[in-house]
Amino acid sequence: MWNGKRKALTFSYDDGVQEDKRLVALLNRYGMKGTFNLGSALLSDRNGWNEWQRGLRVTYINADEVRALYAGHEVAVHTAHHPDLTKLDGETLRRELEDDKAALEALCASDVIGMAYPYGAYNDAVIEAVRQAGLRYARTIEDTHSFAFPTDPLRWGHTCHHNDCRLFALADAFLNAPDDTPLLFTVWGHSYEFSVNENWERIERFCAMMASRDDIAYVTNREALGL
Repeated sequence: MWNGKRKALTFSYDDGVQEDKRLVALLNRYGMKGTFNLGSALLSDRNGWNEWQRGLRVTYINADEVRALYAGHEVAVHTAHHPDLTKLDGETLRRELEDDKAALEALCASDVIGMAYPYGAYNDAVIEAVRQAGLRYARTIEDTHSFAFPTDPLRWGHTCHHNDCRLFALADAFLNAPDDTPLLFTVWGHSYEFSVNENWERIERFCAMMASRDDIAYVTNREALGL
């Protein structure tokens, strides 16, 4: 399925914030890959917001950091300005998707074919606009708690968020499952959440648990779908 392997693991992280640097370094250390969904119009360390839980200031990376930071991973659309797409008129919706795609392709010097919906918000009109923009998959925020392929790549719910209470039970099930059918483990989230919740050890424990397995392919979202 994936270079002869029938299990695959991928990560999907949103927004393009400073904490991505620590997450990318961790994934690189464990030989794993992720997809990072970025809003191109927001990419500046002068932009950000305050997370009230810890008094933490979250800031974006700079646009000129994108290509080097995410080398070996995948960059995908998160819309230019991170609006709720279901509340936009058709022209604004089109621009949010197409402008972000074009900007990210210029930054990365490669094509961009995937995305994650801001706030997980989508409807049929949004999905049609995503398709018209030339995007071939889109991640939701719905947890499936399964290792199945998406029946509709434009409504792709991942296995679980990294803070899901079932994360490690699912990891055990994935590791111990026979590889007679293809299995895809997909994790999503926002890297700043590790700082807000002070639980970076959680994702490191998960990566250590899943790493260096001969029966697992470590892939981006795009590669997971064979696109």
